[in-house]
Amino acid sequence: MEIRQASLLDPAVGPLLAGLEEEYAARYGDNHELSRTTAEEFDPPAGCFLVLVDGEVTTAGGGYRAHAEGTCEVKRMWTHPAYRRRGLAQRVLTELEVRAAAAGYRRLVLETGPMQPEAAALYQQRGYRRIETYGIYEQALAFAVDL
Repeated sequence: MEIRQASLLDPAVGPLLAGLEEEYAARYGDNHELSRTTAEEFDPPAGCFLVLVDGEVTTAGGGYRAHAEGTCEVKRMWTHPAYRRRGLAQRVLTELEVRAAAAGYRRLVLETGPMQPEAAALYQQRGYRRIETYGIYEQALAFAVDL
């Protein structure tokens, strides 16, 4: 499998966004979460988006965008259902952390939904600490890690 940087407009990112939209709809019902960001927010130098591909299949991915001075926010983490429980999300997250630190960020934050316990478990296992929510979702679970 190959990990590579991509624009949110890259065709390889399309399956990831479609999968996220399906996932959010199944877990939370009708929502507009994917429309709350723009592709440009994930463009360098302030942002980064990565996809992990297995041949022609987008297996996992995620990105970060600027959040506050010295802090970036991870968004759009997703793994293809047929590829879950193989450590792919950890691989993507590790690479995002490395690239965020290289871009000068000192802290990484993120929010995940309350109906995504596997995501919360991933972040806690990696040493992310719980913080107060900062976005529009009161029930979100927020995490941070120093880079």
